[in-house]
Amino acid sequence: MSMTDPIADLLTRIRNAIIAKHDRLDVPASKQKLAICRVLEEQGYIKGFRVHDDNPPGKSLEIILKYTKDGTPVIRNIERVSKPGRRVYRGASDLRPVLNGIGVAIVSTPQGLLSDAEARARRVGGEVLCQIY
Repeated sequence: MSMTDPIADLLTRIRNAIIAKHDRLDVPASKQKLAICRVLEEQGYIKGFRVHDDNPPGKSLEIILKYTKDGTPVIRNIERVSKPGRRVYRGASDLRPVLNGIGVAIVSTPQGLLSDAEARARRVGGEVLCQIY
């Protein structure tokens, strides 16, 4: 089955797994999903991820979710910003911190997928894919 927005599917699967209190989840793998998971891991929102290529239809991406000691999820909200019907692009000077720096936006730049803070530091803009807090 063809998927219109694989990034929105990834974010929805993460959101649903957090609501259901799952420790991990599996999603179909792609380079962009791997890059998003890399940023989430660097920013401390997930414990880790790994690629499994033992599934016949293709590679799958296992994401290990992160919870605090009392069981509350580290990711409180994860939402898509730029959508297929309405793309959102920001220059480096227009990238504002999410919730005054509490959250993170993931930006697709010519230098790869970066957090909003890293994109501002490198003075590069791009498409704002999603924000997490």
